[in-house]
Amino acid sequence: MLDREMIEQLKEVYANLENSIELVMDNSKHEKQQELKDMLDALKDASNKISIKESGNESKIPRFSIFKNGKKTGIHFAGIPGGHEFTSLVLAILNTDGKGKLPEAGIAKRIKNLKGPVRIRTFVSLSCENCPDLVQAMNQMALTHEDFEHEMIDGGLVPEEVDSLGIQGVPSVVHNNKMIHSGKIQFLDLLTKLESTLGASEFSEEGEEIDLGHYDVLVVGGGPAGISSAIYSARKGLKTAILGERFGGQVQDTKGIENFISVPYTEGPELSAQLYKHLESYPIKIFEQRRVKQLEKSKKLSLEGGESISADSVIIATGAKWRELNVPGEKEYMGRGVAYCPHCDGPFYKGKKVAVVGGGNSGVEAAIDLSGIVREVVVIEYNDNLKADQVLVDKLKSISNISVITSARTSEIVGDGQKVNQLKYLDRKTEKEASVELDGVFIQIGLLPNSSFTKGTLDLSKFGEILVDEKGRTNVPGVYAAGDVTTTPYKQIIIAMGEGAKVALAAFEDRMYKKESA
Repeated sequence: MLDREMIEQLKEVYANLENSIELVMDNSKHEKQQELKDMLDALKDASNKISIKESGNESKIPRFSIFKNGKKTGIHFAGIPGGHEFTSLVLAILNTDGKGKLPEAGIAKRIKNLKGPVRIRTFVSLSCENCPDLVQAMNQMALTHEDFEHEMIDGGLVPEEVDSLGIQGVPSVVHNNKMIHSGKIQFLDLLTKLESTLGASEFSEEGEEIDLGHYDVLVVGGGPAGISSAIYSARKGLKTAILGERFGGQVQDTKGIENFISVPYTEGPELSAQLYKHLESYPIKIFEQRRVKQLEKSKKLSLEGGESISADSVIIATGAKWRELNVPGEKEYMGRGVAYCPHCDGPFYKGKKVAVVGGGNSGVEAAIDLSGIVREVVVIEYNDNLKADQVLVDKLKSISNISVITSARTSEIVGDGQKVNQLKYLDRKTEKEASVELDGVFIQIGLLPNSSFTKGTLDLSKFGEILVDEKGRTNVPGVYAAGDVTTTPYKQIIIAMGEGAKVALAAFEDRMYKKESA
């Protein structure tokens, strides 16, 4: 199943394994059982520290668990982790050995404080690009928490169970046979959701706060603008730190990038990896999986989890996130007919009728993509005309199974308790309610600036963007902002990078001027 070149690459990846890693297989009469055995045999050949054993248990589908030095880790795979999930298996073995990116002390403490026993099952599709992030996060939690077990399940092998749980999107997280989350989610949001669902003991004793230190420059945000700011600051010889929820930001979710000048084509994950590698080449302190609760005018930042950090100069580059409709039914049917990623969840609606809410570039592109999979697509646009680029609008109009409803304000997403079956909207011209019978709704209505932690400290526009001058300065001396979180027009990767460099230079310039004036 794995070619010789892949095995040679895995030998390099696993060259420094120190512990015995056992891949313990259940017995199964499933037709894919031999395929799983072949995959695990190939992994075994990549390192003499990896072995295969049999559990003696019976399973309807191919299934195995990871053990370390003869003890269970809490990591299980039900199905064959191929496709995008092969990376999850490779990393699970590394993480089990204590290698790779693992949760830092503060995050690890929050994970350990989850109230157990925790028994999570994550249903995935092997073609889903977002599923591995969640699976890998859950596996790390299982390795961190003493009573946490996580099982990745290939939903395609258990269609009856998928139907009984009402799953219509991936990844879907199930605890005690109840779906607690469906769809893409970041590590910190996932941890917060588990804390609220499972319960957790207090992170720290009353009054205790973990101080992460003081820096010359602190960059908040790990996207193109933030990484650019951090590199330019470090190159000036300043003691620099950067913190973020995930590095790469929205770029991680970008499929093809064809307008990054000098690079004819790249993809988001690849560019994100290159950005992170460049960041690591400088003496920059990196704080991952961190979220800011409040920015103070003193340039001290309070973080979720009881940590704080401060700096002489703070650069805010937290970007933006997908905007939600905030209508009845949206959250209730998330993963059961409401989706945000047409690439991941589109295949679940093959031969069905769906709506795309939003007539901008992202909405029209989503409709075009979905038209090749589903029976019919209806684009719902609030304005009188589609806002997308004309070339996209022309392409959309040429596709026979796409229709467009304009001047429509989505008012409710309706379902039968298990899945979506209708979208209601207000016709803004006639002021009459109308509806569309359908099977799914894809929401594509733009971005929302990640600026909530600056409210009360920084001046914001009516859209929540941070107000900045031509050099990225905010209303608070020593606090700067760059990228999609600001009022700077045109939310593009290349512009964000340039803005990040600009504000770093401005912060250095102000610092030097202040010293000369002292």
